Amino acid sequence: MSDSLATLIARLEGPARRGQFSRLRRGLEKEGLRVDPAGRIAQTPHPATLGSKLTHPHITTDYSEALLEYITPVYCRPEDAMAFLGDLHRFTHRHLGEELIWPASMPARLDGNDSVPIADYGPSNVGTMKRVYRQGLDVRYGRIMQAIAGVHYNVSLPDDLWELLREADGAGDTLLNDYRSARYFGLIRNFRRHSWLLLYLFGASPALDRSFLPGGEIPDKLQAHGRDTLVAPYATSLRMSDLGYQNKVQAQLKICFNSLSNYVGTLRHAISTPWPAYQALGVKADDGWRQLNANILQIENEYYSDIRPKRVARHDETPSQALEARGVEYIEVRCLDLNPLLPLGVDETQIRFVDAFMMWCLLSESPWIPDLECEHLDDNRRRVVERGRDPALRLVQHGEPRDLADWGSEILDEVGRVAELLDRLEEGNPHRDAVAVMVPRLADPALTPSGQLMARLQDRGEEFSDAMLAIARQQAERFGHGPMDPGRAALFAELAETSHHQQHEIEAADRERFEAFLEGYFARARESRIAGEAAS
Repeated sequence: MSDSLATLIARLEGPARRGQFSRLRRGLEKEGLRVDPAGRIAQTPHPATLGSKLTHPHITTDYSEALLEYITPVYCRPEDAMAFLGDLHRFTHRHLGEELIWPASMPARLDGNDSVPIADYGPSNVGTMKRVYRQGLDVRYGRIMQAIAGVHYNVSLPDDLWELLREADGAGDTLLNDYRSARYFGLIRNFRRHSWLLLYLFGASPALDRSFLPGGEIPDKLQAHGRDTLVAPYATSLRMSDLGYQNKVQAQLKICFNSLSNYVGTLRHAISTPWPAYQALGVKADDGWRQLNANILQIENEYYSDIRPKRVARHDETPSQALEARGVEYIEVRCLDLNPLLPLGVDETQIRFVDAFMMWCLLSESPWIPDLECEHLDDNRRRVVERGRDPALRLVQHGEPRDLADWGSEILDEVGRVAELLDRLEEGNPHRDAVAVMVPRLADPALTPSGQLMARLQDRGEEFSDAMLAIARQQAERFGHGPMDPGRAALFAELAETSHHQQHEIEAADRERFEAFLEGYFARARESRIAGEAAS
């Protein structure tokens, strides 16, 4: 442990013991494909009894009409977030009929690109924009990639902790928003240096159905397992590999999160700069819109990253304008697979560990990332997702080869010290215990979720889709008949009804043609929101 980290932890122990900083705040976004009883992606519309996917605050869809997305409120206690997520599942299963929720990140059986239905948000301008954006993703990357599911973990640190850190840093003259944003970007840089550890510990997608690669050509990293399954024997997270959410055009953006201004400037450049291959696709065709524009990014949400700085945007702001105007509010972690072996795809132990890991990323020194290090970070990440359980694997640290287990053990020792700070407000040692659960996974890769899933497929000779379908049926039985909080049941029923009314009101209020709406949106998106700065 560095002297600076040890000193900072020591300085925070007293305030933590006295209860002078509050718990972390976190929310979860969890995706899951609807499938039919045979395990094929559902072709049915989003159930109307669940509410409007345009306006419902907790039940919506991601790319596909079949890709459910659950959004919890922000909670200080992980168990509260998990309870809310569980009731979202229970409520949904009561309205799915014979359909199931696929438990894995890699999708169910597909029948080509068109078997992934694009989500339809209605005829309003905002609904049309959402659909055209998704059509743009289709023509750029194809729909199959968009059927991948995951867990997004949103976390923010309490204001009283920021005050303590600012005082410890001797930065009392720095505006709190500016200080918070700079430190959040330091957290992000450390996360990018060490996110390979989360991919190793929690990756749960070492296999996929052959239908995910409709062209028939099998990449070298994959091997056949049975008739319909492809596996990478040592992989942890094929979802995060170049088979999943990766994009070579976006890679040239070179965002290494060294500063808020660099991040915002790079995104603004990307949504304003045409890309020849996308220009060749055309923005409109005889049958309507093909994409929102022909730029590197149609909108900022198209940028794929395993972590993002975030702030809740106002109605007239893009995400980066909200950041620019008021600074970073919270962090979104996007590299977590669904764990099919857990009923909700994630559990409280994992949340507690990620809490401690994120706090460790914040408190540790975090110099800017030069271009060469950025390349090494990407390479470490690639090695772990493709063969993280390979005993011969070596990563690169400070330009030198490093054994994954040794490096990971060193990190866990430090994360454990930080976990002790978080436990000062808890009964028992839940964060420290969560770190302890992870220690054996470094010594024995078979204990990781990816290792357990591979063992199941190999020991039973199961196909990936057959195994996931069996789990989906078990989970449907569990959630479909399990007890649900009566207050939440009433809330979800009310939200389903009111969300439909809200969508109708939005549609009735539209007075602008879609072309004019879109032109106005992008004109505003190009504006700087720095106080006193002229629009670009």
